[in-house]
Amino acid sequence: MIQSMTGFGKATLQLPTKKITVEVKSLNSKGLDLNVRMPSLYREMELGLRNQIALKMERGKVDFSIFIESTAEQTSTKVNVPIVKGYINQLREVYPDADETELMKMAIRMPDTMKIERDEIDENDWIQIQTVIEEALQNILTFRRDEGMSLEKEFQLRIGNIRQYMTEALALDPERVQAIKDRLQTAISELKVNVDENRFEQELIYYLEKLDITEEKVRLTNHLDYFLETINGTEANGRKLGFITQEMGREINTMGSKSNHAQMQKLVVQMKDELEKIKEQVLNVL
Repeated sequence: MIQSMTGFGKATLQLPTKKITVEVKSLNSKGLDLNVRMPSLYREMELGLRNQIALKMERGKVDFSIFIESTAEQTSTKVNVPIVKGYINQLREVYPDADETELMKMAIRMPDTMKIERDEIDENDWIQIQTVIEEALQNILTFRRDEGMSLEKEFQLRIGNIRQYMTEALALDPERVQAIKDRLQTAISELKVNVDENRFEQELIYYLEKLDITEEKVRLTNHLDYFLETINGTEANGRKLGFITQEMGREINTMGSKSNHAQMQKLVVQMKDELEKIKEQVLNVL
């Protein structure tokens, strides 16, 4: 089963003093482009976390975020009392007539009057956070698989359309061949010259062989079958599907250049249109 590179996963965890929210978003990319945002408290865990995410996500432009919302009544930000008192003493010398309230208002706006007490990583908290990280990653993988099922249905529809247009084009082949013969016969008649009938037949056969699209039909059919086989396989991936679509394009283009028939060329254009839609969606396949 194929998977999409587009996805979103989210999970939350309520700890005694804080709420942890983990979000993972991904879009298509040629490789793994990973961006991790997390509180500075957990920065030392980032390398291991990156490896953990890379193993799960494989490819895509991935944005991973950990948000922490404090739910405790107390805050880690505290007034730096010695600094504030020092400012008040200095301000009193500058403004001897000011009252204590005014001096306090001025002092509290000065630099370094607030300090943040740095927390240490709680190992038990991190173990619980790991579970919510895994949950978010599993959620985005489920999203990717669901999107992959939608892509698979889209591919089957487009491949079926290409087959139908190719069948219609091949049904026009007898008419096309006869039209070519008639044009050549008319051109020779207008020249009003004697032509060796045997030599003419030989040249006509050679010319028609050059315009024959049987080989292209066989190869395109094989590529269509291989594409469907690949998306249903266990090792389906976007790069491989991209290579197969390139081969499809070569055969369809050759059919178009050989057709020499207006209605057949219209069908070839429709085949190209379906193939372009496949190529656009293949870019989203993991």
